[in-house]
Amino acid sequence: MRPATIVVLLAFMLAGTAPVQAQTGSMFNQRDDKYRVLGLKRAKGIYEVARKELERQKELAGRGLISQSELDRAQGQFADAEVNYQQSLLAVLFEQQYVTIDRAVKYQGHDGSKHVRLRIANASGGTQEIQKLANVDDRLFRSLQPDIINNVYVSIQNNDGAIISTPYETKIDVLRYGAPRELDFTLLQDLDAVSVSMIFGSGTERRMKIYLQKDVSANTVVVQSDQFSQEGELGKTARFDLRLELFSRTANTFSLQVVNLPGQINRLFRDPASSARLGQFRFTESVNTRKVALEVSLPDRPTAEVPMDRAISFYVLVIPQDRIAAMGDVEARTWSAKEVEGLGVGFTRLDLVPRGRGRLLVRAPQLYQTIHPDGTVEIPVDVVNEGTRRLDNIAVKADVPLNWSKTIDPAVITSLEVGEEHHVKLAFVPPKGTSSGRYEIRLQTSALSDNEPVNAEDKTATVEVQAETSILGSAFIVLMILGLVGGIVLFGVKLSKK
Repeated sequence: MRPATIVVLLAFMLAGTAPVQAQTGSMFNQRDDKYRVLGLKRAKGIYEVARKELERQKELAGRGLISQSELDRAQGQFADAEVNYQQSLLAVLFEQQYVTIDRAVKYQGHDGSKHVRLRIANASGGTQEIQKLANVDDRLFRSLQPDIINNVYVSIQNNDGAIISTPYETKIDVLRYGAPRELDFTLLQDLDAVSVSMIFGSGTERRMKIYLQKDVSANTVVVQSDQFSQEGELGKTARFDLRLELFSRTANTFSLQVVNLPGQINRLFRDPASSARLGQFRFTESVNTRKVALEVSLPDRPTAEVPMDRAISFYVLVIPQDRIAAMGDVEARTWSAKEVEGLGVGFTRLDLVPRGRGRLLVRAPQLYQTIHPDGTVEIPVDVVNEGTRRLDNIAVKADVPLNWSKTIDPAVITSLEVGEEHHVKLAFVPPKGTSSGRYEIRLQTSALSDNEPVNAEDKTATVEVQAETSILGSAFIVLMILGLVGGIVLFGVKLSKK
């Protein structure tokens, strides 16, 4: 080989290796992780240098000026620069991935269940600006699909972080920019504000606490009551707590009405907070839920329309103010379930079961007696059922002083119908040698009414035991009194004769 050829070959080899060494020393800068777009530009520049160098090395290899190992080295350095470039580009794209919630609407299903309709959107629109800023090749940029976010996991949680919906979690395989996806969840806990948890891309997690919009297309007020079926005692008041939720944009003032409830049962609505009576109410812009209490007062005795132990079904209607005049007096007639549904207003069905309850009254006219130590105390009492249901197993018990004996006849009264009364005799005998003084006997009366215990007011009888008196001593005292009186009379007669 000629010397001139050797010199040219060495010159090409030095020219080919020097740039590679220079660029391998500048493949990474520790600040590239913080300023990723600038790191992407650096990686792109190194990639372009490596690509041009590989093309030149291929040309030299084709001319036989370099060895195959030197060409392989150039290809390896180009591959490293290409991978670094692509990794920098992916890091920028993943950093810019962003999932947001376009809408979150709460609505009620036909079965009364509450649902949330979420619209999830890919908001990573800034990737086009990144492409222009970093001057990235369009073919490579599009091959990495910057407008697509893969594997988006969505769940709805409460303030404690517990999932409160079914399905518990929903996966969106591909979420494209400009093509939002709608998801439907059934709420297991009825809330107006929830947290939406989203995990997407390379593990990015986002949690948003949002206030749910209401589905105004329903144009109604949803009425719910936890105590939709209650038992009410005759002569007393039962209370239904109602929760009203507005799903309307055309009306905010409403009237409360009760239909299918017998006239013998009084009804009124109250504000639970202030106890004020309500006939109409209004939703404000910031408050679209209200709480209302319905109080129904039962008559003292059962009637044909208010029978005991039979459920009375009725409806609470929430009527927009502008429809009240057109609907007229809705309480004047009986409505079927189909007719109520056809009104197009908010309503809920409630059940009331009138229940009777026995009430014990004990009459004891003689609760104070005086006896001698060897005497017997007899206390008659009358047990009366003043309630609205039969009383069973009525028993009168007596708590007597120590060592006193007692007799109760009868010990147990099998039953007492409404308004019926029964006479009970109680006898108490003090033990021998009982000292004089006052003693108390406590009377307790209990019974069962529909297998529930009923107790009467306790009575307390007072017994005074008097000490025995001596007959001779009493006679001596009487004689002394008679002698004294006789002496006074005689002395008076003598004085009158003088």
